Amino acid sequence: MQPESVSTPLNPACFVCGEENPHGLHLGFQTEDRRAFARWTPCVGSESYKGVIHGGIISSVLDEAMSKAIISGGDEAFTADLRIRFRKKICVGDVVLVNGWVVSVEKRRIQAEASIMSEEGEERAHAWGVFLVARHF
Repeated sequence: MQPESVSTPLNPACFVCGEENPHGLHLGFQTEDRRAFARWTPCVGSESYKGVIHGGIISSVLDEAMSKAIISGGDEAFTADLRIRFRKKICVGDVVLVNGWVVSVEKRRIQAEASIMSEEGEERAHAWGVFLVARHF
């Protein structure tokens, strides 16, 4: 599989990146060299406390960024382990930059990381993930 510069969803109904999901986030990722990038402005409806984005939504975005980075290298993989560090809240209307990258590939095991940063460069959340490459029968 050839890496692509713009990453399309494997499933158009994906909660994070699928364009056909009426309740989804509709993030548009660009990919290059096992890295994925997106701009995200969270809106009302993704909150826990009023105006503050839910940690589960943030986790989903970070997981998707790592997955997109993996897919850009030609692999399909499933999340086996996910660790998140929430550093500062993300609020409705904040413009943030989402980045995912592959750290290492060892047989079927891929390690990746992702971050969400403010436009000023302040890290809001960071993720570490272990993914297992899908076996096709």
